[in-house]
Amino acid sequence: MTAARPRILFVTGKLAEPALRRVLDELAPRAGFDPEVAVLNITVAALMTANWVARHLTVPQGVGRVILPGLCRGDVGEVERASGLPVALGPKDLRDLPEFFGTSPGRPPGYGAFDTAILAEINHAPKLGLDAILATARHYRASGADVIDLGCDPGGPWGGVGDAVRALKDDGFRVSIDSFDPAEVEPAIAAGAELVLSVNGGNLEAARGWHDRFPGVEVVVIPDTPTDLDSLSRSVEQLASWGVTFRIDPILEPIGFGFAASLGRYIETRRRFPDAEFMMGVGNLTELTEVDSAGVNVLLAGFCQELGIRSVLTTEVINWCRSAVKEFDLARRLVYHALREKVLPKRLDPGLVILRDPKVYELGGEALAELARRVTDRNYRIFAERGEIHVLNGSVYLRGADPFALFEQLAGADPRIDASHAFYLGYEFAKAVTALTLGKSYTQDQALRWGFLTVPEVSHRGGGAGE
Repeated sequence: MTAARPRILFVTGKLAEPALRRVLDELAPRAGFDPEVAVLNITVAALMTANWVARHLTVPQGVGRVILPGLCRGDVGEVERASGLPVALGPKDLRDLPEFFGTSPGRPPGYGAFDTAILAEINHAPKLGLDAILATARHYRASGADVIDLGCDPGGPWGGVGDAVRALKDDGFRVSIDSFDPAEVEPAIAAGAELVLSVNGGNLEAARGWHDRFPGVEVVVIPDTPTDLDSLSRSVEQLASWGVTFRIDPILEPIGFGFAASLGRYIETRRRFPDAEFMMGVGNLTELTEVDSAGVNVLLAGFCQELGIRSVLTTEVINWCRSAVKEFDLARRLVYHALREKVLPKRLDPGLVILRDPKVYELGGEALAELARRVTDRNYRIFAERGEIHVLNGSVYLRGADPFALFEQLAGADPRIDASHAFYLGYEFAKAVTALTLGKSYTQDQALRWGFLTVPEVSHRGGGAGE
């Protein structure tokens, strides 16, 4: 016998009723409940208080749970005591109800696995003290790095390399050493570094010695010059004959300096060595291309995933790459799931949609006009739609693209605006203009969404909205 589906009562105001019913018509079958809608005698649901709802709500027979509008203020316990049912605050925006019920089209079951390791390079490590090295390494680890790479400088061996490796190992890090100088590499290996970047025909014999003295140490093998794949093949075959563990990096080159050809060399090298481990230094593109790095990281992660490149080297030197490690951490999960499940890397995880939003929500001109007609109180409501800021309360409805001109009109229409209200309105107007400029959704008293970089905002609607 099939169990009865739970009945859930959604409380709303007159204006939001049509939109709520549209969302529930699509959501309820997927989420497995039967919806009921209680439209209370109030225009705007955000003006409800729990005490007022408790006095005016009639619960239909058979309902097992009540969901209040997310901006309803007060103690929901008052509604629970009046109704005798569990009561919860829903999301602040009813369009987020699918996510509230765990049915949004993102992060499907099993999402988040990956098989590509991230090596995060600390650049110019010899110039840093141990505290700075550890602080940077901890930041990288929190961002998703698997290995900390110590980037050495030319011009002489770094006398403190062994101490740096030991300090990182003591703090639980895996470590690689980025140097061609045996005088830096050997003390790093002796202190616990597990990987050497890099070897080619010029220092191949040194790699043989490291393998003999430090069994298990691995090296990254590169061509003698980026375009010389034959030199790479010779080095790979020589290392294999000695039993040295290695991964191959044919070298990614920047745009304008052989980028497309370098991608082709990865494909050709994979053809020559179908079972070998590979690495790619993605920083040669992210650091050397003047563009926000998140999209670049996703594209390179997809290339690596399809070609079986199981480790990448990245860093966060230039400002547009300041979150590159976290970006690649999210990207490797996205592309792994896409390839494993044979689905597009779309509508799975919005964390890397940073500049714009996946979808822009708007009330529309008719709903805004209706809201302006029905609102009777002094609280200001602010919206950003169709290229304009809209601000309204019970006595005024103004709209325009210039926030300074709009505020001048508003101040002329409402002499009650004091310094605190002016600051609040200016802050919200600035967010609204940013949303209009970039194509983002704006919701008053909520943070703009910046993917994984979003910082939650504390609502100040209690006093700043014109009350």
